Amino acid sequence: MLLWLLLLILAPGQHPAGALPKALLLLKPPWSTAFKGETVTLICKDHHPLAQESISWYHNGRHLENQSEKIKIKTSGYYSCKTQRSSLSNPVHVQFLTDWLILQASHPVFEGDPVVLRCRGKKEEEIMEKSYYKNKKIIRSHYNSNITVYPPLDDDSTYHCTASRESFWNLWIETSNPLKIQVQELFPSPVLTASPSQPIEGSPMTLKCETWLPPQRTHIRLQFCFFKENQLLGLGWSNSPEFHIPTMWSEDSVAYWCLARTTTSRIMKTSPRSQIHVQRIPVSDVNLETEPPVGQLIEGEDLVLICSAAEGTGTVMFSWHREGLERSLGRKTRRALSAELRIASMREQNAGRYYCAADNMDGPILSKRIRITLRIPVSRPVLTVRMPWAQAVEGHVVELLCEAQRGSPPILYRFYHEGDALGNSLAPSGGGASFNLSLTAKHSGNYSCEANNSLGVQRSEVVSLSVMVPVSRPVFTLNPAVAQIMVGDVLELRCEVQRGSPPILYWFYHEDVILGNTSAPFGGGASFNLSLTTEHSGNYSCGADNGLGAQRSEAVSLNVTGLSMNKVTHITVGVFGWLLSMLGLAATAALVGRFRSQRKSGGAAAPGAHRSNPNEHQKSSWSGPSRTGPQWPTHSEPSSLMELQPVYSNVSPGDDNLVYSKIQSGQHRERCPAHSARTQQKAEEPVVIYSEVKKAHPDGPAGENQEAAEDGYENVPCMSLALVY
Repeated sequence: MLLWLLLLILAPGQHPAGALPKALLLLKPPWSTAFKGETVTLICKDHHPLAQESISWYHNGRHLENQSEKIKIKTSGYYSCKTQRSSLSNPVHVQFLTDWLILQASHPVFEGDPVVLRCRGKKEEEIMEKSYYKNKKIIRSHYNSNITVYPPLDDDSTYHCTASRESFWNLWIETSNPLKIQVQELFPSPVLTASPSQPIEGSPMTLKCETWLPPQRTHIRLQFCFFKENQLLGLGWSNSPEFHIPTMWSEDSVAYWCLARTTTSRIMKTSPRSQIHVQRIPVSDVNLETEPPVGQLIEGEDLVLICSAAEGTGTVMFSWHREGLERSLGRKTRRALSAELRIASMREQNAGRYYCAADNMDGPILSKRIRITLRIPVSRPVLTVRMPWAQAVEGHVVELLCEAQRGSPPILYRFYHEGDALGNSLAPSGGGASFNLSLTAKHSGNYSCEANNSLGVQRSEVVSLSVMVPVSRPVFTLNPAVAQIMVGDVLELRCEVQRGSPPILYWFYHEDVILGNTSAPFGGGASFNLSLTTEHSGNYSCGADNGLGAQRSEAVSLNVTGLSMNKVTHITVGVFGWLLSMLGLAATAALVGRFRSQRKSGGAAAPGAHRSNPNEHQKSSWSGPSRTGPQWPTHSEPSSLMELQPVYSNVSPGDDNLVYSKIQSGQHRERCPAHSARTQQKAEEPVVIYSEVKKAHPDGPAGENQEAAEDGYENVPCMSLALVY
């Protein structure tokens, strides 16, 4: 019966320390020391019959792959094992020695067990006498006999043996290596447990003294006795590990402990002391109620907190608490199961989570937490417009956020544009609410919002919003609107967008080369005037941008042909005057001289003075066409290779501060210039020579450092030099 009781104590989950009992490692033969080359079998056991379960083996702490119940070893080291229903065994040190003489100790050894020491030589027949030593002091000498010792659990003694053997001519003394006996604990110190662990006053309690024996020592009988402080309980030693107390009282709240011993070897161990707390009938089901009920308290009213318990005996201490405060709101002691606390004139800062506690000296029992809120009218809300960018742009989604800093939830928010309702949103838990708006041009104007929690309505201040509209694709037109036009005519380039927020910047292009730009500060379109030459044939377009994205118009083709009638008339008069003039040769020579002088004065400066960069057009506003100067050769060409073309004067570009001087153009007879300002220029395109451009200073005195300039010039060709020749 005692064996079954011990096995019950040793079952998994019932051991004292909360861990599984240790496994036991056995040796076969049962010696911890052997000669090199011999084999020792290790066997792992626990408190249950091994039913095809895997075993974990360890050598010097390293896990071995073998999982069988038995393993054979030939290597020295520390070995241990464990099963699925046990903890790791105590390590066993096994030695394989190459010495001629070894000292062996029986294994396993538990405290109180006798230990057999055997002195063994490689050739037992040569040994004449064996001597055994403990801590270098001789214990016994005898021929070929073993001895028995009784080491304690914490034995730190060192043992060795010697053997005398005789050869043909001499007597030899062999000495073994020192050996320490590995003594294991027979059973661990017991642990006292109580069931229930905190008994209620008037109820019974059972004490249990729990320990366990190793699998090879389950035949040993243990006895137990129990103590209350220093008072022996019951009749003393008993074979049962349990002691039953029929009734516990409040004065029984003291420390308890137990003893366990063997009946034979008198090994005795003491448990740690366990403090047992005997409780009164505790309070239970503590509840907190309010008056007025939750959710109906108005700021300034009194709040009554009622704390009650369903069960409990004796004097009960009630206390009331609010989360976030270390001190209680109040305490009351009653020989009753309920009490109440009144809080006068509640304010908004008194809102929070409240609870109460009831204690009859066995520890406080807390109620559930309830949230106390005060109904407060909303404050004036604040309207905020959240935009993805710094400007409100058509097509963007903006968020209208309306938020009242004070006010009891739920709060209903309404949003308005120019007094018209846009929509509403509910904030069930308070805070703010949002309304998303996909912007169009009509959404510019004033916005406001309104907050209402049934205790009052508040309106926000007005917030103005200006919606920017990206430019639409511009429409490009020519005036006059004809596909063909004559050289010398003035052409108006017109660019206009149907939609777009001002200011709008327009660019004008000829074959993707920027002619100039102009701004429309208040919206609408813009124009660009161009005095035509044969170079101006091609495709024209314009672009528009207001900082929200540029748009390009469709291209319009223009074909510039021939000369206009007034230019033909001038040429005809020139030719007729040349035929009738008696001074034709002189006039021709004079004109040629003038041409050469103007070429020298204007041709050298032209490439640098009027070479333009398209990027410069984007930085300034132009009202007239911009041309790229040609790449003139650095050497002088004979006049016989060039036929002079009409000489032009530019029309005033509209800026009174700028004056352009005359322009000459020439054309090669046999070849075109090596380079031109515009890529892929046709071979017959005339080379333009620009003379110096001078700037008039309107702020200076009239005529000071200024050249006389005609008010407005047309691009009227002068008399053809070729005809004069």
